[in-house]
Amino acid sequence: MLTLLVADKRLDDFITRWSASEGAERANLHGFVYELCDLIGVGRPDAAKSDAGRNDYTFERAVEFKEADGSKSPGRIDLYKRGCFVMEAKQSREKGRPKELKLSGQPDLFIPDYNPRGKRSANRAWDQLMMSARHQAEGYARALPPEHGWPPFVLVCDIGHCIEVYADFTGQGKNYAQFPDRQGFRIYLEELRNEAVRTRLARIWTDPASLDPTRQSAKVTREIAARLAVVSKGLERRGYPAEPVALFLMRCLFTMFAEDVKLLPAECFTGWLERARANPAMFKHELAQLWQAMDKGGYATIAEGVVKHFNGHFFHSAQVLELEREEIGELLAASKYDWKEVDPAIFGTLLEQALDKDERAKLGAHYTPRAYVERLVVVTVLEPLRQEWAQVQATAERLKEEGRTKEALETVEAFHDKLCKTRVLDPACGTGNFLYVALRLMKKLEDEVLNAIVDLGGQEGLAWLDSHTIDPHQFLGLEKNARAAAIAELVVWLGYLQLHYASKGTHPPEPILHDFKNIIHMDAVLTWDGYPLPKVVAGPSGTRVETLPGAKRPDWPEAEFIVGNPPFIGGKDIRANLGNVYAETL
Repeated sequence: MLTLLVADKRLDDFITRWSASEGAERANLHGFVYELCDLIGVGRPDAAKSDAGRNDYTFERAVEFKEADGSKSPGRIDLYKRGCFVMEAKQSREKGRPKELKLSGQPDLFIPDYNPRGKRSANRAWDQLMMSARHQAEGYARALPPEHGWPPFVLVCDIGHCIEVYADFTGQGKNYAQFPDRQGFRIYLEELRNEAVRTRLARIWTDPASLDPTRQSAKVTREIAARLAVVSKGLERRGYPAEPVALFLMRCLFTMFAEDVKLLPAECFTGWLERARANPAMFKHELAQLWQAMDKGGYATIAEGVVKHFNGHFFHSAQVLELEREEIGELLAASKYDWKEVDPAIFGTLLEQALDKDERAKLGAHYTPRAYVERLVVVTVLEPLRQEWAQVQATAERLKEEGRTKEALETVEAFHDKLCKTRVLDPACGTGNFLYVALRLMKKLEDEVLNAIVDLGGQEGLAWLDSHTIDPHQFLGLEKNARAAAIAELVVWLGYLQLHYASKGTHPPEPILHDFKNIIHMDAVLTWDGYPLPKVVAGPSGTRVETLPGAKRPDWPEAEFIVGNPPFIGGKDIRANLGNVYAETL
């Protein structure tokens, strides 16, 4: 108890003293960082050495910028820890502190220059300060020696007020984004009272890789897939066709996710699976009734109340398969994982393996890690969008400085409108990994754009964001395998809803899901009249190859970006894999 009281007092002293701090940024930075390090339990930075501050954990770390003309110019990082972070520090001022009204104790709202740090208003000098500091920090990260690599974190510190956290775990440094999300990337001093926040900061200092969300999510995703493989194998053994098995398990998975994000009452599905395991006879009828209620919106016995309207596509005519006690137990174990931690970028591949008897034995052995997918999507999609966003920010800032705040806001809103119309196509989408990663990265960029809209006084405009936001209809896929195409649709929706809750923390409007028909089951290379394939005709001199009647190149949906990893078949393998008829037509 004494230790806890001492810790609380140290926290109080730190927050009280630094919240009231005045003075020069450089004079205060060392003291602030030293005390913060003590508070979160990490070592203090080393003293700068004589070799221009080139040690790996220090203030004023020297770097060289390479200019376009080949010349070099010096720079110094406010605080640097190799392999962990670059920090740029500022110390803002509160102009014109308000007088307290004698009766209410409220600040005088009519003092024109009053602009508390971090509070939203049309006069956003503070946010511009932090934005400029972020760009500086990213520039310093770019100027580090190549052997240091890109640090996973960029920190922007307003001394005595807050720390903004941006992360890029790909090692490319091309997409530092708010971490962990739009709601939590800005840490105010008062939030240091939260032990989880202090622990997060300590890990940025000491073990930044442990904060990479793909690490835990990959483990969780693989373990869930193993559970599903057991259920799928049992259903196949009893003669159920592969397609109904896949659709049934996908609906089970989405129901687990819906429970975790409270689209369904907390623990209602998990608790019901406990009861159903004890009495398997109740499983088929009661689950069917839940899915019928989710289809239209209505009362569900499992939920013990009215459930939200999801839609008439995913749960329409939803077939429930009978499960044995042990298989219900596997679903129960899967439902106990935190579905907000599942990584959609590999989930689709692992689910496909779990459902495929030929792939099941090597479950999780072969999939493209999200970092690899992200590298391609960043270069293809994000870099052009971020370049345009940088130009929009510069234009908006110039307009604001000229007193044309309304035009500045309109400029940013126009870019947001363009983002909401930007389409990404994967013409061989498989289970949707590339589409999900593109969705995730574009939603992260959208978070920054929305912050800028609010900073420019556009709060009122955010009211329509439920109907005007980046959503699954922009992420288009073509896929020959019907089961993979269905999984891709699930992956994109799971990813979208995860990001929605991380960014907004509120439920989307009903219906929760929409049948956008953005994932199309089709051959992206050939289309032809008639189905199935014509039979090969046997002639007197052997097999005669026929081409497909009415064959042509299919139309692809329109899109601004095309990205993906199409399967490669070359040489004689074309005939071996696709057959003579298809090969001749191709």
